Amino acid sequence: MGAAIAAIAGATLPVRESRAAPAALKRMSISSTGTLDRGGRDVILIPGLASGPAIWNGLAARLAGHRLHLVHIAGFAHLPAGPNASGPLLAPLTEELAGYMSSAALRAPCLIGHSMGGTLAMMLALRGDVAADRLMVIDMLPEGAAMLGGTAQGLGYLAGQLNGYLTGTRAGRQLLAQMVMDTPGAEGSDPQVIARALTELAQTNLTPRLPSLARPLNVVYALPADRDMAANQRRRYEAAYATARTATLTGIGPSGHAVMLDQPARFAAAVEDFLR
Repeated sequence: MGAAIAAIAGATLPVRESRAAPAALKRMSISSTGTLDRGGRDVILIPGLASGPAIWNGLAARLAGHRLHLVHIAGFAHLPAGPNASGPLLAPLTEELAGYMSSAALRAPCLIGHSMGGTLAMMLALRGDVAADRLMVIDMLPEGAAMLGGTAQGLGYLAGQLNGYLTGTRAGRQLLAQMVMDTPGAEGSDPQVIARALTELAQTNLTPRLPSLARPLNVVYALPADRDMAANQRRRYEAAYATARTATLTGIGPSGHAVMLDQPARFAAAVEDFLR
């Protein structure tokens, strides 16, 4: 389909609304922007925990010729929680994103996800019914608990109790409030949704499934300014993605977790290379 569209006369295609009915999206909103030129792609941008689409503002300005699909997860950044207010999160979000991709007219769709969005991008790419051409994961390990130095199996009981701690105790609520303050674009996020998302991420380990990932995978990760810490970070990511035979890893620093904000030019250049 991508080749056929690219062969159509004319260098630029107008923006078209997704064929997915708005009512089909209950756990998120997705807005489309930009035009497809002859070599352009549809790019699905999935923000991280508690963040909204504004996290991509600097990048979007650099991606002329591509059509961008900006995901806004319900419960984050002022979007009401809706169905995300209770029950599982990651699997239903992945299901809804898969439905959007299958019902929209997309050309060579690429997935770009930051943090929790990176986990969702990997979960999507591992599905047999999602025709993603390639994916980029930004500052996220395949095992969510490893971001905190643990394992999904090792955290076990603790991860299961995390939701209750974060929402049912004073210390937990204070921690959540501080997290919202420290996360770019997180203002107006629902603490309950954040707590349950953290719990599920701590219990999710995609490492055993990495060898089956056939699509090209680019992993961009943040490097701290300290040389020794940066070296440890490189080893950490190389080991985590060692079984992903399609993976290419790129460290960008000095940077914190939000690479796109800390190093916007270098990050945008990495994305532009990824989309070629």
